[in-house]
Amino acid sequence: MTKEEILLAHKRHLFPCVFHYFDEPLVISHARDQYVWDVDGSQYLDFFGGIVTISVGHANAEVNRKVQAQMERLQHVSTVFATEPQAALARELAELTPQGLLTKSFFTNSGTEANETAILAARCYTGSTEIVALRHSYHGRSALAMTLSAHSNWRLGGAPAPGIVHAHNAYCYRCPFGLSYPSCELRCARDVEELIRTTTSGRIAAFIAEPIQGVGGFITPPPGYFAVVAEIIRRYGGIFISDEVQTGWGRTGGKWFGIEQYGVVPDVITAAKGLGNGMPIGLTIARAEVADSVRGTTISTFGGNPVATTAAKAVIDFIKEKRLLDNCADVGGYLRGRLLELQDKYPVVGEVRGMGLLQAIELVEDRASRRPATQFTLRLMEAARDNRILIGRGGLYGNVIRMSPPMNISRSDVDAFIEALDRSLAAAS
Repeated sequence: MTKEEILLAHKRHLFPCVFHYFDEPLVISHARDQYVWDVDGSQYLDFFGGIVTISVGHANAEVNRKVQAQMERLQHVSTVFATEPQAALARELAELTPQGLLTKSFFTNSGTEANETAILAARCYTGSTEIVALRHSYHGRSALAMTLSAHSNWRLGGAPAPGIVHAHNAYCYRCPFGLSYPSCELRCARDVEELIRTTTSGRIAAFIAEPIQGVGGFITPPPGYFAVVAEIIRRYGGIFISDEVQTGWGRTGGKWFGIEQYGVVPDVITAAKGLGNGMPIGLTIARAEVADSVRGTTISTFGGNPVATTAAKAVIDFIKEKRLLDNCADVGGYLRGRLLELQDKYPVVGEVRGMGLLQAIELVEDRASRRPATQFTLRLMEAARDNRILIGRGGLYGNVIRMSPPMNISRSDVDAFIEALDRSLAAAS
């Protein structure tokens, strides 16, 4: 198909809710490592990674070699039969969970399904139904997941699902209480108890949160936040679900899971995206007693299939062999430093935030009022495209630039990216 035929087919034959960042969609042809190419032959340095999904580089040769070998051997039999790839991945995951907890896994196809499974497990385990989530959160695209999400841009059709309430998140740059950390004494965390006592029956099933809110604009809670919330949640009968769809697999630097950066051990972890490096996989991993409470029979036809679980195991092996947890900490810290240089240069950069290779800049019209620079952000996206870099956009106001490159990039990649981003900021200004 020609470029024009592709764009016409998209317009005529896909739901209009399949959105694009640009007025004229960028048509991608192929990719390798940290680069992608469009159908016109232009090369782009990818610093968004398919929405925090390309964890070890596009078309990673070592991962693909193992996937191709598995496809020749066994592609699908469903979970009504046992297979080695699924068992091997589940065993590996049990060893990676915080503090070596004895855990059990359930595999699906996406983060949405992983979070659905986590909520089901919480309700089965506790006997309660009510869930506490966070404002500015995003947990997927099903009716339940959209209701868990507190982000109007992503709640379609009313997102009807009862029994879910939303607490204030730890958005320090725009504190809902008008306070400042640390003198605030984590007011947003302590307010969760008030929320439970006034908007629920007083006995909840779970609290679900992203350690760093992805779609929300990589909102990064301060130290101590999750420890306070976890204690409150458990006191009112709930379990803690950590949505690691974007923060997992070392991306935050030095730890396998983002919640470990806060010294808190959750009861359930959900994951997807970077675990498959582009292969569709979802994971719900829970304490054994929580997993064992889901009684009866259920199935995910393609969840845990041999090809997807082989890919996931290969990704984990690659992360270990290349010491990418350390690389995320090192190169992520370097990226953070270079972004702070741009903040000093451009007043439109109101805040730099994130962890490891999960970094964001929030753009504002002026730093005093912190009015979201939404239109500037749109111009910056176009300028970045012209300068051959790919970045993400997010935040409730559409004014946050998100950066989540492959976890095996180098400092030289950061330098090339910053030079292009610098030119783009100047052009958008």
